[in-house]
Amino acid sequence: MTEKAQMKIAFIGLGRMGGPIAGHLAAAGHNVTVVEPNLDTLSRWCQNHEGTSAPSAGAAASDAEVVITSLPADAQLQAVAEGILGHLPSGGVWVDHTTASVQISRTLARDASTRDLGFIDAPVSGGVDGATRGTLAIMAGGTTTDIDRVRPLLECYAKRISHMGDAGTGQLTKMTNQICVVGIGQALAEGLDFAETAGLDLEKVVGVMLSGASASWQMDNRWQAMANSDYEFGFATELMRKDIGLCLAEARRSGVGLPVTALVDQFLSDVEALGGKRWDWCSLMERQRGARRGESNTGD
Repeated sequence: MTEKAQMKIAFIGLGRMGGPIAGHLAAAGHNVTVVEPNLDTLSRWCQNHEGTSAPSAGAAASDAEVVITSLPADAQLQAVAEGILGHLPSGGVWVDHTTASVQISRTLARDASTRDLGFIDAPVSGGVDGATRGTLAIMAGGTTTDIDRVRPLLECYAKRISHMGDAGTGQLTKMTNQICVVGIGQALAEGLDFAETAGLDLEKVVGVMLSGASASWQMDNRWQAMANSDYEFGFATELMRKDIGLCLAEARRSGVGLPVTALVDQFLSDVEALGGKRWDWCSLMERQRGARRGESNTGD
């Protein structure tokens, strides 16, 4: 396959991440068939992009070369698995961008191989901003042959594609990413609250820090939302809690202690209690402010 070759793609899941990703593939000229249970979301995508829709994963996969999934969790993956594996033609490849468990990724990879299909666990980092701009980072687990085959597709919406190893290693890498990023997010909430309470100009403070050792993507892209209590966007708190639950479960299996990650998970639970399940998870800032004010629903 050459970089300019068109491919027939079945894309399952048009959420905050999946919708923009599928849009990039359609804009690149690929033949994209989409599946999405939310009919309003499906209609909007089809109005804005070249592509067709199908009523089920199996129907979309039946004449596809590549299936791409972007779903909330293991349960949704399991629900579409038989439709995909049972209908994707021999030699096809399934790329999964869901942040899921290592166990389901390895199971799906084994099931795919018995049917002469490829499977790549390919969680992403970069958030909705990265999906919209086409600048995601992809952490891929699978065979070199399968990854090389779909790389031109992934390049439509990712600026970095890293082959981490065999099936499951993409998910393990994403877990490592989430462990680190939630610690950074909580530290940023604490630092901004400290500066805010001291009466400092947050824009000046962040400007200094972005030139120093504390700089991070989270600081650069989320400090204004945190300062303004603007959370109606991005990666939902409940989804971050799902990701952290996967991290904590895998850590228990491997005997690794994650005390800071577990603590931030509790803080995210406090955000949910504030009504922030669908807020971007940088709403940790709201929990931090509540703790300072002594509000009981922060858990302090």
